[in-house]
Amino acid sequence: MSDYVEDFGSGANVLPPRSWLDDDARRVPLGGEWSFRLSPTVAAAPDDLTDPDTTGWDTITVPGHWQLSGYGKPAYTNVVYPFPLEPPYVPTDNPTGDYVRTVSVPADFAGAKIVLRFEGVDSRFAVYVNGEWVGWSSGSRLASEFDLTALVAPGNEARIAVRVHQWSAGSYVEDQDMWWLSGIFREVNLLALRPDAPTDVFVKAAWDHVDGAGTLLVESDVPGTVSVAELGLEVPTGEHVRVEGVQPWSAEVPRLYDAVLRTAGGDVRLRIGFRTVAIVDGIFTVNGNRVLFNGVNRHEFHPDRGRSVTEQDMLDDVLIMKRAGINAVRTSHYPPHPHFLELCDEYGLYVIDECDLESHGFGYEPQPPKLPNPVMDERFRDDLVNRMRRTVHRDKNHPSIVIWSLGNECGMGDNLKAMYDLVKELDPSRPVHYERDTEAEFVDIYSRMYASPEQCAEIGADATKYRNLPYILCEYGHAMGNGPGGLLDYREVFEKYPRCQGGFIWEFIDHGLRTTIDGREVYAYGGDFGEPIHDGNFVCDGLLFPDRTPSPGMHEFVKVIEPVRIVADGNDGVTVTNHYEVLDTSHLVFTARVEVEGEVVGTAPLNVPVLAPGASTSVELPPELDKLRAEGRPETWLTVTAELADATPWATAGHRIAWGQIRLDQPTTPTATVPSGEAVVGGVADAAGISVAGLTNVRLDVWRAPIDNDAIPGVAAAWREQGLHRVQHRIVSQGERDGAWEVVTRTAPPALQWGLRSTWRWTAVEDGVVLQLSLVPEGLFPEVLPRLGITFELPKVQQVEWFGTGPNEAYVDTRAAAAVGKYTATVAELQTPYVRPQENGQRIDTRWATLDTLRIEAVDDLFGLTVRDWTTHDLESAKHTPDLVPGDTTHVTLDIAQTGVGTAACGPALPTRDKLTTTPSHLTLRFTN
Repeated sequence: MSDYVEDFGSGANVLPPRSWLDDDARRVPLGGEWSFRLSPTVAAAPDDLTDPDTTGWDTITVPGHWQLSGYGKPAYTNVVYPFPLEPPYVPTDNPTGDYVRTVSVPADFAGAKIVLRFEGVDSRFAVYVNGEWVGWSSGSRLASEFDLTALVAPGNEARIAVRVHQWSAGSYVEDQDMWWLSGIFREVNLLALRPDAPTDVFVKAAWDHVDGAGTLLVESDVPGTVSVAELGLEVPTGEHVRVEGVQPWSAEVPRLYDAVLRTAGGDVRLRIGFRTVAIVDGIFTVNGNRVLFNGVNRHEFHPDRGRSVTEQDMLDDVLIMKRAGINAVRTSHYPPHPHFLELCDEYGLYVIDECDLESHGFGYEPQPPKLPNPVMDERFRDDLVNRMRRTVHRDKNHPSIVIWSLGNECGMGDNLKAMYDLVKELDPSRPVHYERDTEAEFVDIYSRMYASPEQCAEIGADATKYRNLPYILCEYGHAMGNGPGGLLDYREVFEKYPRCQGGFIWEFIDHGLRTTIDGREVYAYGGDFGEPIHDGNFVCDGLLFPDRTPSPGMHEFVKVIEPVRIVADGNDGVTVTNHYEVLDTSHLVFTARVEVEGEVVGTAPLNVPVLAPGASTSVELPPELDKLRAEGRPETWLTVTAELADATPWATAGHRIAWGQIRLDQPTTPTATVPSGEAVVGGVADAAGISVAGLTNVRLDVWRAPIDNDAIPGVAAAWREQGLHRVQHRIVSQGERDGAWEVVTRTAPPALQWGLRSTWRWTAVEDGVVLQLSLVPEGLFPEVLPRLGITFELPKVQQVEWFGTGPNEAYVDTRAAAAVGKYTATVAELQTPYVRPQENGQRIDTRWATLDTLRIEAVDDLFGLTVRDWTTHDLESAKHTPDLVPGDTTHVTLDIAQTGVGTAACGPALPTRDKLTTTPSHLTLRFTN
C-alpha cells in the first residue's frame, strides 16, 4: 500500500477543492494529543494501520512537526535537495510517522456528509478510518478532504490513523528554501456538511473608480440569498447586481461588509471587500490607483513550532507589518494558513498568493544527462495544475489577494503555462505572477529578483520591454545579517518610474530554531543539527529576529517606506508630502521638536493642512521654534513627527507613522586646530606608541568581522588575500616634534608589499589629550578597505552616552533611520544580536561620546563609534550570539569610515559610492576625563 509515496499524482479519493468558508457546519477539532510512532523507513513501518495496537506508542501534539517534538532532526537547504535527483524516487531511509486517535462522532452528524479535513501535512500521507484505507494526498501546504460518511457512524467512536512520509515524489516540487520539517503541522477537523448547505462559494465584488458604484455576484454550489444588512441588500446567488454607495476595499482602508449567504441547509458568513484590480497602460492598479508595493516575503515560522503557527503568531505578524508601514505580503512559497488571509482582509495588506511549488534544486534548465525540471516534465503536470487549482479555490474569496503566483524558482516549462491557463479560467479578475518567466511570455506582471537599482531604472524607462507590463521585484533587499543596505536607491527608482511598482524584501523573519548547544540556548541554523548537506545561516535572512523583535534592517525599511515624507523645503520651512495611495493625512497629527546638542529646548504642534494622496505642501515653523534658529547657536536640529491622532485596529493613538529631521543652525567648516599645550611624553610599546587617558593598545584598525554580505559573495575572502585580517604594526619613530609627541607607525600584512604609514600627534590639553592622526597608503595597497580607524581598550565600561546618530546601529548605506540626538545605552545594549555573529553596532557620525568617565570628541570630521566587550576576533570566531562572553576589557573602535553593508549575500554588489576607497585620510579627536 506504499506505492503512492513515489506516485506523480497528487492524491487518491481526495474530494475536489473548494473555498475556505466560515459556515455553520458542525465540526470536531482533532488537535491535541495523538498516539505516535516513527519508523526509519517505509518498509520498517508495520502494516498494521487497519487495526493498530498503540500500546507502548508515544504521544505527539497535533498540529506540529515531529522533528521539533524529539523525533529526528530538522535540516536546512536553500537550493539543493537532501536526496538524489531521480524523480519520482526517494531514499529508502524515509522516516515515516504514524498518528492514531479515536474521536467520538457526534450523534447530530446523522444525515450529513462527514468529511475529514487536513489543512497541511508534510509531505505525503495516507488515511485509514475504522480499519479501512481511505486515500492519500500530497501538497504539504494545501488542504485535503476525505469523505468518511460510509465509514463512520454518528453517535459512535471512530478510529483515525494517518501515515505521514517525510519524503515523497511531492518533495521534488517543495524545495522552498526552508527547514525540512515533517508531520501534521496544521489543523485537522471532522466536519458535518449538511445536505443543501453550500460547500463552495465564490464572491465576486468589484468597484468602479469612475462612478463609485460596486458590483456583486455571489456564486454558490447551493442556491440561496445573500444579505448585506449594512447596504440593505438582499440578492439571490448567481445574480449580478450594481450596488450604490459602497466604500472600496484597499490595503490602506480595508473596508469590509459583513454578509450572510442563507440557504435551506445552512448559512455562510461572508466578509465582502469591493475592489477591482486592473492593469492600465502598464500600471498595476487597485480601484484605479497605482499601487507601490512596500512588501515582504513571508514564510510561516516560529522559533519553537516551525511552520506550525498559531492564530496569535499570525496576528503578531500582521500587526508588526501594519505598524511598520508594510502594505503587501508575498506568501513565499506556498499558500499560508487561511486565517492569515482573513487577517490580511481585515487589517489591510495586499497579498501575492503563491502556489505550493518550487524546484530550485534542478536548476532552471535541463541538466546533463537530460533531467528536466518538474515544470518541464509532463509526468508532474497533473499534480502541478491541481496544486494551482487547490490554491485558487481555497483562497478565491479574499479581497486582500490581488495577484496569484504560480510558484517560485522552477525555470520555465509547459506545465507552468498550463497552470497559468487554469488560473485565467478559474479567476480572470486577478493577474498572474511568475518570476522565472524572464521574457514575460505569458505572465501578466514582469518580475525580477535582486536586480540592481540601475537595472530597475532601465526597465522602468523603456516601455517597449517585456510587453510594457507592470514591473515588481518579487524579492530584493536581502535582509541577511547586517543589512540590507541601499534601500533608498530603490525607493528613488520606484518613485521615478510609474511602471516600477516596488517589491518585496526577502524576507520577513529569521528562521532560527530555538535549541540548546553545549548547554546554551541558541537560535540554530543549517548545520547545527548535524546535517551533512546544508546552507548554513542562509535561513536567517529576515527583517525580524526569530523572536520577532525588529532588526536594524527593519527600522531602516520602515523609514525608507514611510507614507509621509518630511524634509526641508529649502526656504527655512518644512515640506510634507503624502505618499499614501488612498488616505489623506487627516488621521495624523504633526509635532515639532527642537534640540540643541541633543537637549530639547522647545516643542510645538505643526499645523499641516490635510493633504490628499500625492499632495505636498510647505509649512512654516511655529514662531516659538523658528526663533531658536539663532546664528552661532550650537548644533541644532528640528525633528517633525507624524503620529496617529486616534487608535486604529493595529496601533494605539500616538503611534509614529513618519518623521524627518532638519538642521537649523548654520554649520561652519570645521578645522583641526589644536589648542596649544604640551607634548605627551613617554609611551608604551603598542601600535601608537602611547598610553593616555586610560587608553591601552591603541592601534590602527582596518578589519571588521565579516558580515553575511561580505562573506557569501567572496568580498571578505578577497580582503583576506590582501592580508587585511592579519595586519601587523611597527613603530617607525617616536619623539617630541613641534609641541606634540609624534609617533610614526606602519601597519601592513605579512608577505605583502603594501602598508599604511600613520602619523600620530598627541598633544596635552586641559584634562586630556588631542590626537591628530594622518595616514597615507604605500605600495600595492588594496583598493577598498573594510574599515579605517583606531581601536583601543579600556577597563570594563558600563555606560555609554553619545551625541550623534541613533538609537540603533547605522552604516553609510543604512542611515535613513538614524536620527541625530543624544543617547544613552549600556555596552550590551549597543550590540545587535545577529543569529550568526558579525560586525555590528556602529553609530555613524558621532560628535562625542562618553564611556563612563572618558569623553571622546570629534575635533574635525565625525567618527563612527563601536563599543563592545569582546574583540573583533572573538566576534568573527563565534557561531552563535551566546558564544560571545564579556570579559573585563571593553574594546572601542573609532572609525574614519567603514565600507557599507549592501545586500550582496543575495543581490547586487555594493555600489562604488558605498565602498571605503583606500586614500590618504585623517582624524582628529580630543580625549578627556
